[in-house]
Amino acid sequence: MGQTTIERDRPPPLSAHGDAALVRAIGLGGATLLVIGNVIGSAIFLTSGTMAAELGSASALVAVWVAGGLLSLAGGLTFAEMGAMFPRSGGLYVFLDEAYGALPAFLFGWAGLLITLTGSCSAVAVGFAEYFSYFVPGLGRERVLLSIPSAHLTITAAGVVAAASLAIAAAINYVGVSAATRLQGGLTVVKVAGLAAIPLLALVLHPASPSVTPFLPPVQSPVSALGVAMIAVLWAFDGWYYLPFSAGEIREPGRVIPRALIAGIALLCVIYVAVNLGYLFALDIQGMRGEVRIAERAMTVLVGSWGAWFMASIVSLSTFGNNIAGVLFASRAAFAMASDGRLIPRLSDVHPKYRTPHVAIVVTTIWSAALALTGSYDQLFTYVVFAMVLFNMLGGLAIFQLRRTHANVPRPYRTWGYPWVPLTFVASSMLILLNTLLERPVESLLGLALVALGLPMFWCVSRSTSRSRPAGRR
Repeated sequence: MGQTTIERDRPPPLSAHGDAALVRAIGLGGATLLVIGNVIGSAIFLTSGTMAAELGSASALVAVWVAGGLLSLAGGLTFAEMGAMFPRSGGLYVFLDEAYGALPAFLFGWAGLLITLTGSCSAVAVGFAEYFSYFVPGLGRERVLLSIPSAHLTITAAGVVAAASLAIAAAINYVGVSAATRLQGGLTVVKVAGLAAIPLLALVLHPASPSVTPFLPPVQSPVSALGVAMIAVLWAFDGWYYLPFSAGEIREPGRVIPRALIAGIALLCVIYVAVNLGYLFALDIQGMRGEVRIAERAMTVLVGSWGAWFMASIVSLSTFGNNIAGVLFASRAAFAMASDGRLIPRLSDVHPKYRTPHVAIVVTTIWSAALALTGSYDQLFTYVVFAMVLFNMLGGLAIFQLRRTHANVPRPYRTWGYPWVPLTFVASSMLILLNTLLERPVESLLGLALVALGLPMFWCVSRSTSRSRPAGRR
């Protein structure tokens, strides 16, 4: 997998601005583990039981996971070219800016800071709290600390735990990208090993294969059921495109970003399909239906009561490690926008000792914690997925625009299978977007409304800030 340690480079001068003030401390191994660690959070441990209830077909369940993996891989191949072209902090924000200009980029950054990036961290933190309550039942969501019915506000002990976990992840990121990446990488290795235990134990202890079922779900609207299940799969794969957000801290980004994206997503596909086969061997499709803590249930069936304790421990570590990476990426989006003069300038400040965007880390974490305190897991991930697919589709289209308008920009990596791979990613994203809008109209429209709120904000920022941009930016 290449270099797996993170070396601390010589700090840049204090007078440097933007990416120039950051330390390029992330190598290929660390970047690959960031992709895997940021994607594997709580969804793979929680969503398969809901999907089984929606689909009722083992074949369809596996097929949806495979399709989600291939769609993510197509997106990774597409984004890898743009990440290598523009190795600057900001990721998709930078791609949209280069392809379409300031407004689409700002709306993505606005949506990311308001809901997609911060909401993703919040949903994962809620998943952490759900499993943490296994060890401390008194800190579960059943314990209500504050309720204001008129404001539709309920704060539970689990919400406080979720917010606290985000604060700890932020503190780790605050004191240096090297330490944060090392810890996140170690937790990623642990959670992958824990996930691998499910299919391995299922094969050894339940040698009989699960019953074969028809591919099309035996439900009234099979196409809609597949689409709804795909929402959960995309949430489980959400985060593969975050790696370029930290491009300003990656060594040799033109080489490392494409390799880490492709290797990380390919490994995720294998892991997710293997784990779901393990669920099917352990429980069968009927036993999976409606199980929220599906990983815990599978391990309990396989090895008894201690399996539930083991899996709760793995999920707690997994979600916490996921949010170490999530806080890193969300704060870098705010940092990139502020460096461009499109957010409060203080968000572009870099700590003189730790060389991290400390103000951006604090601000994005406070908002993520507020969402975790007040939102439910299902609502958060539906909002996040809809907005994510919308902007990812625009990001997929951006490669065609950039091939035309930036033909002379060096491309250390060119998308394999162009134009068919990017077209597949864009077309699939469009279909999922439409299905999400039809099946979850309230959540989807709320997501669109939140994005639209960025329009007046963009006009206000355009009037109140200078249009000049730092050297090296378009």
